[in-house]
Amino acid sequence: MRTAIICQARTTSTRLPRKVLLPLAGKPLLLRCVERLQASRMADVVVVATTTDPSDDVIVELCASSGIDVYRGHPTDLLDRHLGAAQMVGADVIVKVPSDCPMIDPHVIDDVLRAFNGMREHVDFISNLHPPTWPDGNDVEVMTIELLERAAKLADRSYEREHTTPWMWDANRDVRTANVVRRDGQDYSATHRWTIDYPEDYVLIKAVYDALYTQARHFTCEEALEYLSAHPEVAGVNAHLRGVNWYRHHLDSLQTIHNEQTRSFYNHAGGQV
Repeated sequence: MRTAIICQARTTSTRLPRKVLLPLAGKPLLLRCVERLQASRMADVVVVATTTDPSDDVIVELCASSGIDVYRGHPTDLLDRHLGAAQMVGADVIVKVPSDCPMIDPHVIDDVLRAFNGMREHVDFISNLHPPTWPDGNDVEVMTIELLERAAKLADRSYEREHTTPWMWDANRDVRTANVVRRDGQDYSATHRWTIDYPEDYVLIKAVYDALYTQARHFTCEEALEYLSAHPEVAGVNAHLRGVNWYRHHLDSLQTIHNEQTRSFYNHAGGQV
């Protein structure tokens, strides 16, 4: 069984354009994210899935110069893009981790993969997001190639195509799902935001990298939690964004996501985002 981590990336993100190229510890954010993905002991290959848009030529060049496999696919149909990337490397098991998670802990990836391997005969899809317990930005979703192929054929709503996996986990009786939670019983999903979508997110992530990054080893989720606990001025820089995610735009359609699992915020101009 060949396991591939697929990392979606583009330069045209609307809220923070070219965020994947922002510097972290001397290299572009995308490369730092891929480094952490490559530290997974249970995955065979990491693939960056970018778009056919000419604006993403820079991503292809960056990956080529760093020896990273890259696939180019549809700009907005992420479901089709993930399938193409998986087929390119002959993957049987696909791990979805977006590039806006540059603090992803490789141990968390392996925890979810171990759980999947232990239930492989009974599970098509497993994640650590339903419900989440790790800090936002440790997002891991695992699926079989057969399920990805089915979803690519049957998912017909725009958000199902754009976000890749909702057709799989949102109350689909034909898909066998499971979830992994933290062993210590703690839930940091609503109190820590380590994903990057806004400038404030970058301020936090850059501060953590400046403090904890070394070439010798990857800092862990627990080490980042300890650092942020000791530096509340850093932890609070994006506090107003905690809980903000794409769910808020589709509450009328999603069956298993509710109001308390997402929220909007108001920008400095007074508009709702």
